[in-house]
Amino acid sequence: MSSTLSNSSVASPPYWMNTHAHQRNTSSVSVESVLPAGAIILQDNDTSEHQDRNNACWAKSVEVVNYTVVNGGATSVGAFIVWNVRVETLSGSYMNIRKRYSEFDEFRSKLVKSFPGFEGAVPSLPPKSVISKFRPNFLEKRRTGLQYFLK
Repeated sequence: MSSTLSNSSVASPPYWMNTHAHQRNTSSVSVESVLPAGAIILQDNDTSEHQDRNNACWAKSVEVVNYTVVNGGATSVGAFIVWNVRVETLSGSYMNIRKRYSEFDEFRSKLVKSFPGFEGAVPSLPPKSVISKFRPNFLEKRRTGLQYFLK
């Protein structure tokens, strides 16, 4: 049994076609298309012109406002510090979030793991201290260090 090829054209299924392809010259290539996947891009969110690709960006500013000692005073067994973080959204509303230092530490670890080779670009966290962890001077320095980390 022999098979013969037909001269009729074969249509590809629609899901094989690249419907997102577009033609553009080199001068209009976007930064996103020439950077490697996962590249870190600085973006100004203060402008009023927001494009669709920026919809994932929703925070305008972040501030570590203060801290709260949880489970009694600093001398209580099991006491710990929670950092009060205020986030201003692009729409002008505010959110208040409470985070422990360990959550900042975990977040930094995930950033470094997600962007290998960029560890130097991720600021260090302020140091830990078993002795001074509830002292106001130490906590203020830690607050400013966490603020620097988030900026």
